[in-house]
Amino acid sequence: MKDEQSRGVTRRSALTLLSAGAATLAAPTLLEAQSETLQPVSRPEELGFDVARLERLTSFFARDAEAGRLPGAVVLIARHDKVAYLRAVGYQDREAGIPMKPDSIFRIASMTKPVVSVAAMMLVEEGKLDLAAPVFQYLPEFRDLQVRVDQSNAGGRNAEVILEPQRRPMTVQDLMRHTSGLVYPPPLGQGPVPNAYREADLLNRNETLVEMVTKLSKLPLAHQPGEVWDYSIATDVLGRVIEVASGEDLEHFIESHITKPLGMDSTGFSVKETDRNRISQPDKDPVTGQRPPMFDPATKPKRFSGGSGLVSTAGDYLRFCQPLMYGGTFGTTRLLSPSTVSLMTANALKPGIGYTTTISLFQDIAPTPAMGQGFGLGFAVRTEAGQNPLPGSVGSFYWSGAFGTTFYVDPVKQLIIILLIQLPFGPRISPYRWIVRSLAYQALVA
Repeated sequence: MKDEQSRGVTRRSALTLLSAGAATLAAPTLLEAQSETLQPVSRPEELGFDVARLERLTSFFARDAEAGRLPGAVVLIARHDKVAYLRAVGYQDREAGIPMKPDSIFRIASMTKPVVSVAAMMLVEEGKLDLAAPVFQYLPEFRDLQVRVDQSNAGGRNAEVILEPQRRPMTVQDLMRHTSGLVYPPPLGQGPVPNAYREADLLNRNETLVEMVTKLSKLPLAHQPGEVWDYSIATDVLGRVIEVASGEDLEHFIESHITKPLGMDSTGFSVKETDRNRISQPDKDPVTGQRPPMFDPATKPKRFSGGSGLVSTAGDYLRFCQPLMYGGTFGTTRLLSPSTVSLMTANALKPGIGYTTTISLFQDIAPTPAMGQGFGLGFAVRTEAGQNPLPGSVGSFYWSGAFGTTFYVDPVKQLIIILLIQLPFGPRISPYRWIVRSLAYQALVA
């Protein structure tokens, strides 16, 4: 009985955070506030939002957290350099009884890719990196990569495996738009080449980027460069290109050029010792009693994964999105020029680009004409007003992470949506991406 009462108190304390951030005082602008002390405005109506409709977000995520469908969530919506909505619901760690907080730290997985892509474009602007250059200009071991081709005989049997040379070299731009011919190991990738990636243990956090690239250079490509969009380990390779072009390791480059200038104090490839108690954890599996496999953010890796290695907070990632929405500048800090941001947020996929069967896994964020989307340099971009079943403006850009994190930037409406949750990779993730976008837009009435 005492344990039940204790859990009841913990549950009530977690739910009190449903109103976290609902301050009555006027909130400072993003420039005036520290990233971890952001407060929403006292009157979201002044930013065009219906308050009652915003609370639909609170109700939905609180209900799912209480039902155990997700541990907890942090949802942030900003417009015109102001935070309209910020809520932390449920649990940062259900088993430990720790309520979710607005500054909880999450593994953001593939939301790392836009950060690393911006880092690469900063080097392009400095003349240290050439988008059109072959990757082997920076990574000589990639010069003679071969492409695996499975050919069947006339009867469609006894497939013969052959290796053919690249028709044109893989470029740095190919890495950024996922047309490099590289893939991911299963479960994202399917087939002989992804299986070879898994056997080579390419995503091992205890091996350096140099070791990863060396192993990767001994494996074939799955496609001819430039011919197929296939989500891949390419941004991890880009991370190593950044190291070669800059002369700095990826962790230091991102810290010195992006996170420190923007005040993203809780973003990095590991958490500080003093921030251990802010790590958001997935729920334990009720059958096995174990947490799903996710890396420990408190342990610094040897491999700084440009594709999935960062941890961050809602406030920090908002500070990263702001300069991309406003032409490369946040306050007095300029990351990129407006022309570079325009290039990154334009569709970089050629007409008739090929796709593999794994494109179905991406659903609403698939960069296909059928979804009214393409892919820029680091994230998906919206190219059509219709086609996609979710609301949004042409010119918006966005991406998600394998553990349920997602961001959406709409420059037309000057709107930023960020959702941070921690769920195991799988079909449970996508519906939360859909609902946060739908409910954010239905609340924007002016």
